[in-house]
Amino acid sequence: MIKQWWHSAVVYQVYPRSFCDSSGDGNGDIRGIISKLDYLEKLAIDVIWLSPVYLSPMKDNGYDIADYQAIDPRFGNLDDMRELINSARQRNIGIMMDLVLNHTSDQHAWFKQAQQSRQNPYREYYIWRDQPNEIASIFGGPAWQFDANTQQYYFHLFADAQPDLNWENPNVAKEIQQMISWWIEQGVAGFRLDVIDLIGKQIDQGITENGPHLHPLLQNLHQACFANKQLVTVGETWGATPEIAKLYSDPARQELSMVFQFEHASIDWHPQYGKWQVQNFDLVALKKVLSKWQTAFNGDGWNALFWNNHDLPRIVSRWGNDQQYRRRSAKLFATLLHGMQGTPYIYQGEEIGMTNVRFEQLDDYDDIEIKSSYQEKVVEQQSLSHQQFMRGVYTSARDNARTPMQWDSSNNAGFSQGQPWLALNPNYPEINVEKALNDQHSVFYHYQQLIQLRKSSKYSDTMIYGKFSLLLAEHKQVFAYLRQHNAQSLLVVCNLSEQATTISFDYEVDDVILNNLQQNSLQVMQLEQLNLAPYQALIYALSSS
Repeated sequence: MIKQWWHSAVVYQVYPRSFCDSSGDGNGDIRGIISKLDYLEKLAIDVIWLSPVYLSPMKDNGYDIADYQAIDPRFGNLDDMRELINSARQRNIGIMMDLVLNHTSDQHAWFKQAQQSRQNPYREYYIWRDQPNEIASIFGGPAWQFDANTQQYYFHLFADAQPDLNWENPNVAKEIQQMISWWIEQGVAGFRLDVIDLIGKQIDQGITENGPHLHPLLQNLHQACFANKQLVTVGETWGATPEIAKLYSDPARQELSMVFQFEHASIDWHPQYGKWQVQNFDLVALKKVLSKWQTAFNGDGWNALFWNNHDLPRIVSRWGNDQQYRRRSAKLFATLLHGMQGTPYIYQGEEIGMTNVRFEQLDDYDDIEIKSSYQEKVVEQQSLSHQQFMRGVYTSARDNARTPMQWDSSNNAGFSQGQPWLALNPNYPEINVEKALNDQHSVFYHYQQLIQLRKSSKYSDTMIYGKFSLLLAEHKQVFAYLRQHNAQSLLVVCNLSEQATTISFDYEVDDVILNNLQQNSLQVMQLEQLNLAPYQALIYALSSS
């Protein structure tokens, strides 16, 4: 495998609206991010994945873009953006822009032109039909919206304010390529490509994901924008299998650096109700999925490693214990993930163990997906009761990840001097950055240790490139695996349970590299009878003899 700089990198996702507000209007902004760069440098991350800050009506929190080359005033302006890029670069941190190429806002100039008449030159930038087919919107309801002015329906896989672009029109690709090249000139380090597996859709055949033209479109995009520029590109691909992911991330194909796959992120979703009625967590199923992805590429692809993002609930609340064992289980999930092969992604607040939130009223939530899914499943279909749906919100809704970042125990958690756009998690006086930085055993310093292991230790090559081998595949409490590179072997052992357990391995230990219990002097060298405390996680260096 040809080594790339992003193989050893660690990416930190910033959701700008919820990160830090410098203006006092209740919305996080770019200058707020700039003010926290020293904090991110201390964590030792390499890349900031910046969720959208473009001009937007905010029907879907910025993923409805009205102008790709303008910054929304609530976040700042282009001068602020350039300062962020340059200030981050001075700290050896690159900026990864979040690009939505499947759709725009209905307030984008292209769509406003397209609505003028059927003969408008921008008409074919979008997808229009006289009669809709049966394709449904991901946010609920039909994926077609009637336009009274031109007496046709336009297609939208998401909200009706997010019309899908028509990538069969070569002018769309040309415009997008020019826009991406402009951002590259601004000095960004790469791009995260939102729902990129949808741009090759074939509407009349009912194909939305992984359409037949998808990979040629990506290869053309790479050739036009990314080739020979050392940029990192990651695609969001909900429908990817390992075989499909190879097509994206095999360097010889020249498409993307890596993809986000979501098979592990949906293993507890209900077959009928999805995220709104989760099932019991199955560790054996999780091990099977993650092991499959770890062993799928064999050098001709690359994994993106993540538990959390702006669309997913907090992992410590989802599969850990966010009460008695919050710190310990937060460290465990960090260890489990960062020990694998791939590029790790940290979502803001994950590094201090932020948790899900439980607002009392549906109106306390902001997310369009919550509102549209409630209308469909509770009001119209009556397939879920209000109480059932709210339980789903508490466990799985996207706003769990979007509550403001908890910086300290002062008013509004140090996020803003004004009224935050979304209410804070009430636990911020106990869970915040200030407390984490003042506690040498905090979740923050555990993440810092993991990053240092990958980037600047004698185990770095094994952490990054080592072969993955799953152990104890059927054990219902313990997730254990080996990483092997040349003569070096690492053993990662995690007890994902509230019960202590005893296991055994036939290996000799050279050193305990990491232990998530505070008793760091307790080395736990004996593997013949390894007693694991609840949510204990360890990384061992094994003897090569």
